[in-house]
Amino acid sequence: MGSSELPFPPGDYDVVVVGSGPGGLQTAYFLERLSVPHAVLSADDAPGGMFRKWPIFQRLLSWSKPEAPFGRDTREYEWYDHNSLLAEESGLRGLVPEFMDRSWAVPSRVEMEQGLAAFADRAGVAVRYGCRWQSTRREEDGRLVLGTTDGEYRCRAAVFALGVTEPWRSPIPGIEEVPHYAETGEPASYAGKSVVVIGKRNSGFEIADGLLPWARKITLVSPRPAETSVIALASIRVRYLQPLEDRALGGGTYVLDAAIERIERTSTGFLVVANGTTHQAGYELDCDAALAATGFTTPLGDLGGLGVRTVAQGRIPALTPHFEAAGAPGVFFAGNATQGAAGLRKRGVGASSPAVHGFRYNAKVLAEHLAERLGVRDRPRRPLAREEVVPFLAGELARAPELWAQKGYLCRVVGLDGPSDDGIQPLEHFVDASGGDAVAVAVEMDAGGTIYPGVYVRQEGRIREVELEPHPLNEFDREPYRRELATLVGEP
Repeated sequence: MGSSELPFPPGDYDVVVVGSGPGGLQTAYFLERLSVPHAVLSADDAPGGMFRKWPIFQRLLSWSKPEAPFGRDTREYEWYDHNSLLAEESGLRGLVPEFMDRSWAVPSRVEMEQGLAAFADRAGVAVRYGCRWQSTRREEDGRLVLGTTDGEYRCRAAVFALGVTEPWRSPIPGIEEVPHYAETGEPASYAGKSVVVIGKRNSGFEIADGLLPWARKITLVSPRPAETSVIALASIRVRYLQPLEDRALGGGTYVLDAAIERIERTSTGFLVVANGTTHQAGYELDCDAALAATGFTTPLGDLGGLGVRTVAQGRIPALTPHFEAAGAPGVFFAGNATQGAAGLRKRGVGASSPAVHGFRYNAKVLAEHLAERLGVRDRPRRPLAREEVVPFLAGELARAPELWAQKGYLCRVVGLDGPSDDGIQPLEHFVDASGGDAVAVAVEMDAGGTIYPGVYVRQEGRIREVELEPHPLNEFDREPYRRELATLVGEP
């Protein structure tokens, strides 16, 4: 297909989306359903984004259950499927499990890629593939101009769905010599070797787990200890707990809390010099191979010149609650870069925005925000009868997948001057925004993993926050929760 036959030729659009991974596809899907004029560009030649090559050992961390108490064409099934994209049409829901061979509850990389490709095809998400974003500037009228390999695109808002995909190394002397996670070889190439893995986050334990059948000795090193109490309740527990079990059984795996001072090349591998943090001691780790599992950064290109600021040691764009870059109006982000919108972070607990099951909901919120901001469509507000308000809110607390996936970040809002269902919104936005009387409910979690309902009532411009008691079965749609909600919203 020639460039003239591709969709979205260079020109003017309300929104330009850059990227065809899950964040870009999900955003484009909802922009199309909301009738927002847009273009979608991708440097790749097919959909899938990072899932076209990672995870390095070909198995995801997030799970999907092909069989569940609810059918794949229902909203409730989203609870059991953390990898498929969202859709209004029932035939487009729950696509990733369709490709799973059921040998495990987490899909392989290939199965995830197939599910994303099927979504793009069946949902009719058009993308201009082979079109690489190269530069950005702002014109006097405020519009953004994206320079690409196919020409220039002018837009009122740009959504960068580029992921957190560019390898990043900690500022450790000598680490530039160490292969990054993205350069990890085949597991068999580490047979009989002593391996030091720099980092104890997801990618570090993924490497350790993959090398367990091959490496003679594995040592994971970083200053902070692994939080096993949190890991045990997370989807990443499989990757973490097997290396930790091997350590406990004396199988040749070591998990060291230490700050690395420097890394030196040797004739046979590497020497890692570190100082203990939990246990005060010096260490010299002589190994055959080392791998830097130090994470990734968002490929921001020249966006810093437009005022885009960053957090997390410069790796993630700093974002507003609606995922707009702080300091750069009109520049938005989708996908796992939306973790740059921290939210309220009550009790130190963040949202699930780094993962598909979290940021797919962010994409819908973003598309609705853009449609309203650009004057294409007002936020939908469904009228509710007064007697519907409490049962509706209680049911959302008990079952809404958006609230359970994005704990403490997204909330369901009901306007009380009406009343009306005002949809899913960022909780931080609701708390900070002015407006008529309304109530928002969110599912929240403390640092110990206890889940409880949070209720926020806005009356006469003031916010009242109430934390309801947890329930062992999370039955927040029953008494006494309905009675408490009725009291808070002024129902008899």
